Amino acid sequence: MKIRTRYAPSPTGRMHVGNLRTALYAYLIAKHEGGDFILRIEDTDQERYVEGAVEIINRTLEKTGLLHDEGPDKDKGAGPYVQSERQAQGIYLEYAKKLIEKGEAYYCFCDKERLAALNRTVAGKEINVYDKHCLGLSKEEVAEKLASGIPYVIRQNNPAEGTTTFQDEIYGDITVDNTELDDMILIKSDGYPTYNFANVVDDHLMGITHVVRGNEYLSSSPKYNRLYEAFGWEVPVYVHCPLITDEEHHKLSKRCGHSSYEDLIEQGFLSEAIVNFVALLGWSPEGNEEIFSLEELVKIFDYRHISKSPAVFDYTKLKWMNGEYLKAMDFDCFYNMAEPYLKKAITKDLDLKKIAAMVKTRIEVFPDIAEMVDFFEELPAYDASMYAHKKMKTTAESSLEVLEELLPAIEAQEAFDNDSLFGMLSSYVEKKGCKNGYVMWPVRTAVSGKQMTPAGATEIMEVLGKEESIARIKKGIGLLKNG
Repeated sequence: MKIRTRYAPSPTGRMHVGNLRTALYAYLIAKHEGGDFILRIEDTDQERYVEGAVEIINRTLEKTGLLHDEGPDKDKGAGPYVQSERQAQGIYLEYAKKLIEKGEAYYCFCDKERLAALNRTVAGKEINVYDKHCLGLSKEEVAEKLASGIPYVIRQNNPAEGTTTFQDEIYGDITVDNTELDDMILIKSDGYPTYNFANVVDDHLMGITHVVRGNEYLSSSPKYNRLYEAFGWEVPVYVHCPLITDEEHHKLSKRCGHSSYEDLIEQGFLSEAIVNFVALLGWSPEGNEEIFSLEELVKIFDYRHISKSPAVFDYTKLKWMNGEYLKAMDFDCFYNMAEPYLKKAITKDLDLKKIAAMVKTRIEVFPDIAEMVDFFEELPAYDASMYAHKKMKTTAESSLEVLEELLPAIEAQEAFDNDSLFGMLSSYVEKKGCKNGYVMWPVRTAVSGKQMTPAGATEIMEVLGKEESIARIKKGIGLLKNG
């Protein structure tokens, strides 16, 4: 049997990290077995529909490499792949009526007032459990009400006795008492199907073999089983993924600022790193390796290794992982992505490619660039105490001596490239009989005004040029003399 999975998002805005993980796992399960990955748009909840959200879904799947085999743009016979279009064809109402004929569903004409009267409080929470009132209507009564145009919904007729057992690949068998199964609505009064009903009908008609979704749907899963049994259909394999939490172990929400794929892209993360990181939110490969391409994930992914425990969105780890991807990135590709950040931080006519090479292995996300290179644009104000460094064995006095002795040699230096400058400073170190840091620290401090820089003193001087480097060293001498 060919594996067929689907990603069935609602077009309600940006793609949440949890939804991206659902899409990724569904994709990996299918592709690991050489199966098909289907995209289906579930837009039956018109109140939550957001204009442009379908485009966001398509763009996100394309950028992450989760390319679908079938979907709204690739109809291979199981479409349409948009639920509102399927609803317009009367598919859901047709199947709901089949359940009515089998006694597995019924028309309900109860108004809001009667339904509100059924509300009750259980464990401090208000719930509504329908009392099957309309199940007792005769065929004649139903026909009369339908003919009169009285608004109705179609409800599932769940048994009031016995139990229902649901099997999940991750959580095992889950058994619930049928008294807990409300007669959920299948077709709403506006003619649209409910999410649960449309899911079951579409998954069956599209031949979906494995369904991946968040574990928040575990509680409603027995109702899915009841529908499959009512139709006499084979139940697909269900894979429920664990909850994703923030570092405080609260459900990952929009308030945290990095809950969606587009949030992360805007924060300077790479698509490849995001996909890699999201794959590990609840799933662990064998061994200690953590860096995987999408192709590698397809080869090694085994959904049976998905955890039951909540997965923590470790932002620090994501940044580390992104940094690893940046280090491994082709330089030209890196520069193309880094250039806008460099140009925003540096307006002077400097060699941005050389600066990019300096930061490539030192940043974790692209916005890190600004703070790391801003000193090229303008020497920041700094305190003379920065020249004192215990490890380098430098003091303000020794630094002043070094800078004053070096200044004439720097002014006389004709070749102002990194190698030439480093050779000149190394000769000075040898003559002085000291360690490199004793000389390089004060020079780097003078030309950068920072304790942490993306490169050494001579690399910085080469980019700044002779005139600017000398001006900054003179400013450092003046600061040390007056400090």
